[in-house]
Formats: sequence, C-alpha cells, structure tokens
Amino acid sequence: MIRLSVNLNKIALLRNARGGKRPSVLDAATACIAAGCHGITVHPRPDARHITRQDVLDLAAMLPVEFNIEGYPSPEFLKLVRSVKPAQATLVPDPPDALTSSAGWKLTEGGDWLRDVLQSLRGEGIRTSLFMEPEPPQIERARELGADRIELYTGPYAEAFGTAEGESILRAHREAARFARSIGLGINAGHDLDLKNLPAYAKAIRGLQEVSIGHALICDALYMGLTRAVKAYLKALGSTPRTTRTKRSKLKR
Repeated sequence: MIRLSVNLNKIALLRNARGGKRPSVLDAATACIAAGCHGITVHPRPDARHITRQDVLDLAAMLPVEFNIEGYPSPEFLKLVRSVKPAQATLVPDPPDALTSSAGWKLTEGGDWLRDVLQSLRGEGIRTSLFMEPEPPQIERARELGADRIELYTGPYAEAFGTAEGESILRAHREAARFARSIGLGINAGHDLDLKNLPAYAKAIRGLQEVSIGHALICDALYMGLTRAVKAYLKALGSTPRTTRTKRSKLKR
C-alpha cells in the first residue's frame, strides 16, 4: 500500500500571513489524521515563512502517525531533527532562499559529506531519504552514501502530464524506481502531484511506498474541505485509509 503523508506548510503559510494562531497547524494535522492519512510532512525553512521550529516541536509531541521532516541538512536543521526524532528525515539540496524544491541532489559531483549526516541520523533511529532525480547513477550514489530511501522529484512529470513528454518522464521514473529497488533503496515521491496526475503515477511506479503532498491537496481543500480532500487523495492512490485502531508504524527502510 502507498502511504499518504500530508504536507502542512501551506496551512502555516496562511496563518503567518495574518499572524496569530489561525488556521492551526495542529488542528489541520488532527483533521488529516482523522480522514485517514498515514503521515504528516513539514519542511521548515531558515526564514520560517511557514512552518516554524515551534510547529515542529508541537507536532512531534502529538502525532500518532509517522512524522517526516524535510529540509536542507544545515546544522540548525539537523539539530531540530535530532531533538524530535521523526520517523523520517528527507534531505533536499535547496539553497536557503529557495521558494520550493526544484531539483534533486547531484551526488556524483560530490556529496561525500552527506555520508556522515546520513549515518548520524540513522544512529538516532531516524529513517533517511534523499530528494532525487530519476537518474540511476545518482540513485546508486545515494545508496553508497547510506540513504534508506529516495524521494523521486515529480515536478517535471506533473508539469508535462498528459503529453508525450510526460509519458517519457513517467517511463524514466518507472525505470529509476526499478533500479532503486534492485539495490535495496525504498521509494518515495513528491512535488506537484495532484488528483489528476497521481493515479497514473501510483499505477506505474512499482514499489512506491509513500507520497508527500501539500500544495495541491490544500488547494483542493479550499473547495472540498480538508477531510474530503484527504479522502480523495487516498482514493487516487488506491490506498486504504489509516484507522484510529492502527498502531504507530514501525520504522521501515
């Protein structure tokens, strides 16, 4: 089953635009969990323009589902991650002023320093994932450095969905996922996935374990409500909603 992790950055962005506590990130997380999502994702950035350090601490204290924290592995980010010990840390190569993630790691051009970072996080019991392009040499390097999973960057697929180029990109993702599985890496995916392009992606990518979706899901929630939006994305994935009787998932590679 493919797990749905809901990214709450846009909830925090809306709150910060006005100040105060509305909308509540914690209330949004509670609603998403009640609707059946399998995890919660946040991507705190250095300028705290949406998710703040306090949000991360508050979510870590209340979540009964897997917590995925994304970000560039700066000393400040790693200190925060180690303090809350989420189920998963997804490391991205974003510069500090990036509007959103727009490319995967280029590990064949360097990246040796990530080996110690990944080893340290795994030593804390945190599953690690690297944000990657569908390129086998880069994916092989991710495994050599010690990542548990990769998150395939789906932005180009989403942008080209419904075109011949989109089909070509999907084939590249399918082959990249096959290669990742063959060398023992778990597979996540994310960026610009929505109700239109998600079913085809979920069907094509064998072994896909988790998708992280925020922007599109929150946009849809403006029209259909958060509960209905989460349920719609679970249906698009062909996934079974998490029930309140399900115990917190154990860490899996």
